[in-house]
Amino acid sequence: MDALTDLLDGPRARGAFMIRSALNPPWSVRIQDEAPLTLVAMVRDEAWITPDDGGPRCVRPGDMVICRGPDPYTVADGPATEPQIVIHPGQVCTTPDGTSVSEAMDLGVRTWGNDPDGSAVMLIGTYQMRGAVTQRLLAALPPLAILRGDTWRSPLIGLLAEEIVKDEPGQEVVLDRLLDLLLIGTLRAWFSRPGAERPGWYRAHGDAVVGPALRLLHEDLSHPWTVAGLAARVGVSRAALAQRFGKLVGEPPMAYLTGVRLAQAADLLRESDATLDAVARQVGYGNAFALSTAFKRERGVSPQEYRAGAG
Repeated sequence: MDALTDLLDGPRARGAFMIRSALNPPWSVRIQDEAPLTLVAMVRDEAWITPDDGGPRCVRPGDMVICRGPDPYTVADGPATEPQIVIHPGQVCTTPDGTSVSEAMDLGVRTWGNDPDGSAVMLIGTYQMRGAVTQRLLAALPPLAILRGDTWRSPLIGLLAEEIVKDEPGQEVVLDRLLDLLLIGTLRAWFSRPGAERPGWYRAHGDAVVGPALRLLHEDLSHPWTVAGLAARVGVSRAALAQRFGKLVGEPPMAYLTGVRLAQAADLLRESDATLDAVARQVGYGNAFALSTAFKRERGVSPQEYRAGAG
């Protein structure tokens, strides 16, 4: 398993919020639902997305957008259009003064907007659970990523457009899996763009020394790795591995391993009911005490507090 595979193995949509949005101008929606990650596929017309701390970005048909939460942003027909709708946590829809408009904007099965034949059409998928997307993935992304339609196309968008308006048994599971696949495809394309600002672990993937070392670490997090042992497995000296790993990845091998182990532990704490001892063993710590010590030093809260929602 390479670092990218391990990273992309984290997303698991469960009851994700999926909707087809149809809107006629003027329209403007402020998103402050605090969701960790949202995917937007622009199907028809164009939209402008404006983060609170950035300038407006135009999104055209065929473009894919990744919005990293929890910071709010506005999606509108133009940068100057004032928000008419506010999306709150739990996908509660109101006017800016707090009046509910959930029923008024309901256009049928997973369809939302002000006109069923609206000129602007978007497919939107939102990961609502904090633990559904690994923090390592979120840290590798900018707050707003736009993948232009002339650089990448996926048949998944057409399939999602067909499935999102169906109301059949098992439909939520179908949509969750499609969202996961679309996210993975979009991320691979995003990181593979010419001139893209890739994380160190991504750049190092193709290196003849560091690439195999990363794969070994990710294939067996529970192994009692040392720099010397890892160097022996890839056929170089301890010093050579440490120097090359630090240069390409940006941190020493064991610091990188600790970060991956604790990120994996955090995901397991939020996504499973495994005991702390079981989580510790799975990610390479001998017991719950060792994991708790490292976890609190890194995150400032204990694993129990993190599982309960702190941190």
